[in-house]
Amino acid sequence: MFGIKDFRKIQNKIKGDIGEISVQNFLKQKGYQILELNYKNYFGEIDIIARQGKTIVFVEVKARKNADFGRPVEAVNFYKQNKIRTVAEIYLQKNNQFYNDVRFDVIEVLDDNINHIENAF
Repeated sequence: MFGIKDFRKIQNKIKGDIGEISVQNFLKQKGYQILELNYKNYFGEIDIIARQGKTIVFVEVKARKNADFGRPVEAVNFYKQNKIRTVAEIYLQKNNQFYNDVRFDVIEVLDDNINHIENAF
């Protein structure tokens, strides 16, 4: 049976996907090369892995329609940051990328406005 919780889950997934597509285009316009989308391993997921020059950039995308319950970046708490770091470490090991600089960014999409926070953590 398809219930209201299922509908909300699907709505949130669609909103997130739309936000990630607009962020991908935003990053490409800024000269980033997209390496991976929704990279997953046993420890979790990273929304976008990109390269800017010699820097590997791990990007967490957070989208919200409004700031009634806080800004999207506020959802990237200490726990989430540690999870992203762990996933990134596995990615770097697996792809022999330890010689590159690494950066963790958060891009928030708030009511169709994109805010890129470099070196967010």
